[in-house]
Amino acid sequence: MGGHPDRNAQFENITQLKQDYLDAGNPVISMDTKKKALLGTFYRNGSLYTQAAIQTNDHDFPSSATGSVIPHGVYDLKRNTGYITLGTSHDTSEFACDSLFQWWVNEGIIHYPKAKSLLILCDGGGSNSSRHYIFKEDLQKTANALGLEIRIAHYPPYPSQYNPIEHRFFPHVTRACEGVVFDSVETVKTLISRTSTSKGLTTIIHILDKIYETGRKYAADFKEIMPIVFDTHLPKWNYRAIPQE
Repeated sequence: MGGHPDRNAQFENITQLKQDYLDAGNPVISMDTKKKALLGTFYRNGSLYTQAAIQTNDHDFPSSATGSVIPHGVYDLKRNTGYITLGTSHDTSEFACDSLFQWWVNEGIIHYPKAKSLLILCDGGGSNSSRHYIFKEDLQKTANALGLEIRIAHYPPYPSQYNPIEHRFFPHVTRACEGVVFDSVETVKTLISRTSTSKGLTTIIHILDKIYETGRKYAADFKEIMPIVFDTHLPKWNYRAIPQE
């Protein structure tokens, strides 16, 4: 692991983009996916006050699980609110974009009715990879469905800890779930919904019970005809999905 020659330039770019969007009254969100958790009687780190000992399995073999849960998070920087979509299938680009869609129709459009564009800060890997065209294709579909321009600014390799969601929201989600056995999706939903801080952080949670296909490929002609607009400055990490009619 090491630095990237364009690392500092991208951090300066992100700082400027955030300020421009906030000054214009447009939303700035940070998004990422927390580690998948197995459902079942598995041990979980953390302290918990109980009236009796809780018996759990000493190994978390997937074959012993009753299912899994994948928390995808969206953090609104201006409003200090978190939105979690609990998936029960796979962490794919389609899932990430569906989570983004759910946040906008349930929260974003209510608080930013006059928004002209949405800035998303995210890592460069995982379901929102900067290198994969399948994410760009799904992002374009989301922009079309919402009728809203979506600007992406990826963090450079390695410093994902600077992504706001990683230090302003996810640690509090982890704290709210410490020590409790994830025996069902509803249990996880109840725990995460309690995520809050004395500084006003609140959390909204939604279950998305949809099966996602892994290994999807983007359309054969997408690279040639895609309407994604890449910035002239560091285009590999900065681009916009402009809604098409």
